[in-house]
Amino acid sequence: MARILAIDPGSRLTGFGVLDFVNGKIHYVSSGCIKLPDENLAVRLKRIYECVSDVIEQFQPNEFAIEEVFLAKNASSALKLGQARGAAIVAAAMADLPVHEYAARRVKQSVVGNGNADKEQIQAMVKMLLKLESTPQADAADALAIGLCHANTRTSDGLEYGVGKRAGRTSKRWQMSDLKVK
Repeated sequence: MARILAIDPGSRLTGFGVLDFVNGKIHYVSSGCIKLPDENLAVRLKRIYECVSDVIEQFQPNEFAIEEVFLAKNASSALKLGQARGAAIVAAAMADLPVHEYAARRVKQSVVGNGNADKEQIQAMVKMLLKLESTPQADAADALAIGLCHANTRTSDGLEYGVGKRAGRTSKRWQMSDLKVK
């Protein structure tokens, strides 16, 4: 069994989704949004790290999936998004989770069948695929879509815990013993 924690990072709202992947079937566990305080960026990044760490502790995932940074029209927004991703990735790395990254277009293609799908289409497909009673909030649905994409990729790429392809690249779990300090 794989328990996947997927994150849709944001500097104001960060979505998360937890899915179990058992014998080729995907099961919904939980999802939600981390609402970040209207404070400076450092405080928001700390909150992302703490909340993602709490989700990891509560649900004990063994895989972590996150959306890659995309090029935004506003450079400042792209930088903040990258920093939000970094805070979430550090929480996963501190828990020794393998990190798998997926482009937004790939996630949309995997879940909706259209790399240009809008948020409403993603929400509808996530609700249908996971047989949810209600439509998840947009950021939580995006996180669940990332988790679904990872589960689908995991099947097609033959991922094993900690080793495998991630968005076309080979992933590796780094450990503190891998670091050489001089």
